[in-house]
Amino acid sequence: MDYKATLEKAADFFSVHSGSGHFWYQRVTAVALVPLSIWLIVLLNKALNAPYADTVDWLSSPLNTLAIITWTVAVVYHAALGVQVVIEDYVSTIPVRNLAIRATNLIFLVLGVAALLAIIIILLAR
Repeated sequence: MDYKATLEKAADFFSVHSGSGHFWYQRVTAVALVPLSIWLIVLLNKALNAPYADTVDWLSSPLNTLAIITWTVAVVYHAALGVQVVIEDYVSTIPVRNLAIRATNLIFLVLGVAALLAIIIILLAR
């Protein structure tokens, strides 16, 4: 097994690249979050005003589940991109900047996985 190639692929996930791709990813996720936030608002309204069973039934619909999962992935990715821009703008020491970007990307990855697991647990506990 080629461990070096596997490590390089894993390191590329946390890489610190710059360029126009980053700009477009941030804009695309921002545009995608506008309609997806409607589902979030409905979910929050149900969570606050409807019984738990009704909220879980609403979330169990495939379209609603897909929308909330897509919103979760998009918002975590969009936030990670935004924090990266702030770090690039305000941290002048290159090694510290790269470490900070990698650390925040890892934190956002953990938060995203935790959020997706929470959605799955809610659906399975039904």
